[in-house]
Amino acid sequence: MDKIRIGIWGFGKTGKIVANEFLNDAAFSLQWVVRKSNVDHHKYASRLLGHEYDAGKIFSSIDINDDFFSNNPVDAIIDFSNSKGVQLYKNAAAKGTPIISAISSYEPDDIALLQSLANSAPILYSPNITLGINVLMVAAQILQKIAPHADIEIVEEHFKGKPEVSGTAKKIANVLGLSVDNHLNSIRVGGIVGRHEIIFGMPNQTIRLSHESISRASFGQGAIFAVKALIGKPSGLYTMEAIIAEMFRQNIPVC
Repeated sequence: MDKIRIGIWGFGKTGKIVANEFLNDAAFSLQWVVRKSNVDHHKYASRLLGHEYDAGKIFSSIDINDDFFSNNPVDAIIDFSNSKGVQLYKNAAAKGTPIISAISSYEPDDIALLQSLANSAPILYSPNITLGINVLMVAAQILQKIAPHADIEIVEEHFKGKPEVSGTAKKIANVLGLSVDNHLNSIRVGGIVGRHEIIFGMPNQTIRLSHESISRASFGQGAIFAVKALIGKPSGLYTMEAIIAEMFRQNIPVC
């Protein structure tokens, strides 16, 4: 069976860990990574990550031109860069290349472009691509339907240097129909990678649903799941949450 060819957009702290997860999975072939700077230009991601073979040639954003994607074809592009990354790989998506975007927050014009590209290719967008957080969101929606009168609060915890409110926490609030201003609580301490908790308060009991990312490798494992789920799907806009919800419906028997 042919390996799935992968291109990764973004080679910062998280991008490197995600690249390593793909390098360690025999089902994939990392073809290239694109980073904003010229650091390590035309070297190989595999070598920088401690592997003894060449894979994942490193390109700079200045290398991206009309011929880049035809000269460097891939079966899917994984985006861990920033809001503007979509502006550079839009031509690949327009020709049908599946896109997995894990950008936590988009500018309005960039998210509009990503959504429009779903007319030409399967696009999966989830600001937090870890499996656990998306299972959490599905479970929270089910619980909200079971206990519609419960008081609900969201708590998000991250490392001290993260200035903005978690995009994942905002999405949780959105899917539960809650006001970000009134029901979202942020904590910034130490080096927490990411922890989200949804608290359901009822008169005689409290239910807490929580997820914690212990390592950024969880993003890579989520991306691997996303690629396998997205390959072969028709053009359209998908989310990890929706894909997992469908798996719930298909695989969990109802008594």
